[in-house]
Amino acid sequence: MQEKVICKSKNGMAMLLLGLVLYIGAFVGMIACIVEVATAAEAGDVVNPLYIAGLVVCVIYVLFGWVVFLGLKVLKPQEALVLTLFGKYKGTLKGDGFYWVNPFCVGFNPAASTKLNQSGDVSTNGSSVLSKFGVAASAVTGVSAAGFLNESKKISLKIMTLNNNKQKINDCLGNPVEIGIAVMWKVVDTAKAVFNVDNYKEYLSLQCDSALRDIVRIYPYDVAPNVDTTGDGVADDGSLRGSSEVVVNRIRDEIQKKVAIAGIEIVEARITYLAYAQEIAAVMLQRQQASAIIDARKMIVDGAVGMVEMALERLNQNNMVTLDEERKAAMVSNLLVVLCGNHDAQPIVNTGSLY
Repeated sequence: MQEKVICKSKNGMAMLLLGLVLYIGAFVGMIACIVEVATAAEAGDVVNPLYIAGLVVCVIYVLFGWVVFLGLKVLKPQEALVLTLFGKYKGTLKGDGFYWVNPFCVGFNPAASTKLNQSGDVSTNGSSVLSKFGVAASAVTGVSAAGFLNESKKISLKIMTLNNNKQKINDCLGNPVEIGIAVMWKVVDTAKAVFNVDNYKEYLSLQCDSALRDIVRIYPYDVAPNVDTTGDGVADDGSLRGSSEVVVNRIRDEIQKKVAIAGIEIVEARITYLAYAQEIAAVMLQRQQASAIIDARKMIVDGAVGMVEMALERLNQNNMVTLDEERKAAMVSNLLVVLCGNHDAQPIVNTGSLY
């Protein structure tokens, strides 16, 4: 299905004025014909058939002339309206303006009453219920105040943000993580959006969930050894926490491949929430703390050994004290205890001989 843009119908104001003039003329003509017919009947004269015919025409127009106003359509910037005529796709109105089209054309948008958990498309009446995909269905279909503007059937062409609910997914190591994403999207082909899929908003939400699961399963939460996240057969340092930019780009590309058939463009994707699932969060926190303690101790020991080496070297250079191997070992032990201990050492002054 290819989109056909109707660009020669911006004559709504002219048709509105013409319809009003015809309505006024029909009322005036109807009254004039009634007066003439009544006058002729009172005088006993033969009624002119033209007055009768004019009266019939005026009455018919007064009764059915409102049909002309059904063709009036008003669009604001970044809005579109898909039109069908007796089930056949006739084209799409795009761009702000006052349009007039075939009065029997109706707007078609099966996703008109579907509300996503997103900016610019959130139900404000408090009566919507979130579904498992973060989609809420509004009970109000809605029409314009004038009754003929098809407000509920319009398709927004603005960039909108879909904020799907957090999901619990196992990473490539089998650890359950909770992750949420925000997807910026817009409709670029209205015909594909309304005709290729049943409901393009629900379709987008479902495909976002599916793509998120497909990509998250490739990565570990933290950097892990012997893990290939690129598919080239070589282990790398990719992770959900450390390679967020790469991850969201892959998620965006995956979603775009899935929703292209619905005429939707994915502008950007961002991770909004990332954490271990609650059942393993405490254990993983202890693991991270233990890893941090080990790294800190390693740094302390490396620094202490370097300081001991420097102390012994300085003593030997200045020939201040000559120590045998046993005294050197004792000095090294004492220095390491002082430098690596968690608490300050208590000094002991030796007033006697070292030997």
